[in-house]
Amino acid sequence: MLKNKSYIGISFIILIFGIYAVPKIVERIKSDKVVQGDRLDRVNPITANEDQLIKIGPAPKFELINQNNEKITNDSYKGKVYVLEFFFSTCPTICPKMNQSMLLIEKKFFGNPNFGIVSITIDPEHDTPEVLKEHAEFLGVKSSNWNFLTGDKAYIFNLANKGFNLYAGENKKVAGGFEHSGLFALIDKNGNIRCRNDDFGNPILYYDGLDKKGVRNIQQDINILLKE
Repeated sequence: MLKNKSYIGISFIILIFGIYAVPKIVERIKSDKVVQGDRLDRVNPITANEDQLIKIGPAPKFELINQNNEKITNDSYKGKVYVLEFFFSTCPTICPKMNQSMLLIEKKFFGNPNFGIVSITIDPEHDTPEVLKEHAEFLGVKSSNWNFLTGDKAYIFNLANKGFNLYAGENKKVAGGFEHSGLFALIDKNGNIRCRNDDFGNPILYYDGLDKKGVRNIQQDINILLKE
């Protein structure tokens, strides 16, 4: 008898829930709002419509020599927004794609005196200023604010791995003899590393230089920083 009463009670609760909830669910499906709610708002990444990007912290200081045998430091980019990468001119794997991505970024902001690019070689023994100058000409670089930098190998590896935390290493077993990250760092006018959130609300830290979406995202965020 008690068991039958329990069944009746449960059935009554389910009936009440159905009367209250089902019409609301149907209405949300009709209006395409099934996934709306607080969580969706929280996980949306920062877009070009938002006026501020996450500040990660000061970018590491550096002092190197460019393709014109000129000393270039982080202060050379003071007051400018710039993108920074680690690469090497004879890279047979990811560097050509990174080069093309960076050329798209250069083209987007060409002529803007407040924007620049820094490409630091991880093979300075081969990539002398003369070699880097030839490489820039081969790529068709036009911007005077795009510096290809070289210097002491240990200094550069320390700058990459401990400074920016962008992996760079020597490995004779891989094509080209070096391994490195395909990510781009974005630095604002005050020398701070900046980025957007991912789809889960976490800072991405760096932008994928091998991916069309990554290039599009960094172009959007450069625009934001140039307006600050």
